[in-house]
Amino acid sequence: MKINKKKILVVSLIFLICLFIFSLFVGNYKINFLNGINIILGKGDFNSIEYKIFWQLRLPRILMALIIGMLLGSSGAVTQTLFRNPMADPYIIGISASGTFGAVIAYMLGLSESYYGIFASVFSFVTSFIIFKLSNSKKGALNLSTLLIVGIAISAFLRALISLSMYLIGEDSFRVIVWTMGYLGGGDWKKILILSIPLALALFYFYFNRYRLDVILLSDEEAHSLGIDIKKFKYQILIVSTFMVGFSVAFSGMIGFVGLIIPHIVRMIFGSSNIKLIPLSMFYGGVFLLFCDTLSRGISTTMEVPIGIITAIFGAPFFIYLAFKNKRGNL
Repeated sequence: MKINKKKILVVSLIFLICLFIFSLFVGNYKINFLNGINIILGKGDFNSIEYKIFWQLRLPRILMALIIGMLLGSSGAVTQTLFRNPMADPYIIGISASGTFGAVIAYMLGLSESYYGIFASVFSFVTSFIIFKLSNSKKGALNLSTLLIVGIAISAFLRALISLSMYLIGEDSFRVIVWTMGYLGGGDWKKILILSIPLALALFYFYFNRYRLDVILLSDEEAHSLGIDIKKFKYQILIVSTFMVGFSVAFSGMIGFVGLIIPHIVRMIFGSSNIKLIPLSMFYGGVFLLFCDTLSRGISTTMEVPIGIITAIFGAPFFIYLAFKNKRGNL
């Protein structure tokens, strides 16, 4: 059966608009629908609690969910392309854990939030570089078993260091606990502005390299025959990908499986060409994370479920599915 891709995109866009509006009304504080519409249209009381909840809490949080979802979705697509395997999710192979550890170090040093993304990106890049080197054989082929073993080992080691940091911080360790479970409740306009920088730079880089990105899907020999320094290009992509993961982790913690689920589903529907895969993974990553964040706020009326738990509920079974599919040699 032929899939109508344009209809899927139109339906997805309509769903995003509806989800965006619906998400504004989800939370512990109930807001009347008509009052909320008036606030959206700029007709509400600027000094009311409802107005402040809409514009200072929920709207920044929604935009933050979209931006971080876009960063995680597209970085997952790039990571899978770089390692040439759809199971190479930044969360699973330890890149997210290294970014979290970098942000924790910045926090322990007493630095401002603008440094969290820098520290997270640096630690993420170092981890990615180690994994990239250890997972490739002398012939340049990726060893999937090595990739997963090294990634899981590094992730476990860094989680132990994060736990140690929580112990050393003591009573003020709530921020670290939030990072380990994923949390978007701290979204504000300043963070959105900071996160917009890596998103804009990534969009700029991917657009101007949209055709070269498909070269990675070929063998290194074919890339060289096209006049591309594939080794240098791969390191550039590695830096951009970890830059995106680092900043997203710094402000939201370890939100797993977005970079695993979204690129794989997009690849099945729209194909594996990076010209479509990366921007669509960015779009659907934002939609998926906003959906999960809405669920995390709407499941209970008394408490909020960490968003990392919601994404894991979707992602863990999907990872098992990919593992069995890979075992049968269908990937």
